[in-house]
Amino acid sequence: MAILEAQNITKTYANHVALSDVSISVPQGSIFGLLGPNGAGKTSLIRIINQITAPDEGKIIFNGTELKPEHVQDIGYLPEERGLYKKMKVGDQAVYLARLKGMNKTEATKKLKQWFKRFEIDNWWNKKVEELSKGMAQKVQFITTVLHEPKFLILDEPFSGFDPINANLIKEELLRLRNEGATIMLSTHNMGSVEEICSHIALINNAKVVLEGGVKEVRNKFKEGVYDIIFSGNMLGFTNALGTNFELIHHHETEDKLKSARIKLTEGASVNDLLKTVIPVAGVHSLNEVIPSMNDIFIKIVQQKEESDE
Repeated sequence: MAILEAQNITKTYANHVALSDVSISVPQGSIFGLLGPNGAGKTSLIRIINQITAPDEGKIIFNGTELKPEHVQDIGYLPEERGLYKKMKVGDQAVYLARLKGMNKTEATKKLKQWFKRFEIDNWWNKKVEELSKGMAQKVQFITTVLHEPKFLILDEPFSGFDPINANLIKEELLRLRNEGATIMLSTHNMGSVEEICSHIALINNAKVVLEGGVKEVRNKFKEGVYDIIFSGNMLGFTNALGTNFELIHHHETEDKLKSARIKLTEGASVNDLLKTVIPVAGVHSLNEVIPSMNDIFIKIVQQKEESDE
């Protein structure tokens, strides 16, 4: 079941088409990666979901009904452009933002103190926002985004500016929130994080959805019959044995003096054929299929689109 569906969304600004007949479906309880190069249309779609702007055509379905103003209480949004009032005290700012989401002061203060302690920023409660580092300010905004426990979270580049330790802290919190029932949409260029925590993705390029689906299914779809093989034996004999049924992409010697080769199967050849070919001339230590990364897929699709436009 989808918690959010964008149905045939089109949005134009002056002579610029930001979104062209865009449809996506975000499964309930998923961490959904909204991907695309800069200027692809991701932010335009996010602004429509948040009812900051309206589509020229199409509609957003949220939790089974067409998006309404009151749905804002069920959505948490962390924009890429961070914004806190520099002269306010950190605690006062956080309470203020929580009250904008309908929480009373007592409840907000209690929950915020718990979050501040978990994120190890509790000693900054009474300091001014302008004294915060970029990473600490981002922690405060993340906390105020999730504090009211929205059903649907939209996070635009949530790992930007974080060191690896704090980026991992945010990932762990996102997984915990997902496990507690939230659905999360990430707009990010961090493909490593997409592979780590996202279950589904949609890739937008030049205002259109060019790829959508489960992360595992998408990666498997782009497999090209490439395998990494670790073996002992003579490299020349190994290469000669491959003949014309297999393409040797590259090879090198490993740290423990074994040989490593990346092989692509030619049409009609199977991995069993590869093993039958090399076992007589090499001692096979391991054989692993190369599954393309989301980063590889992202680059390939965007480059293909650019080439087709030229």
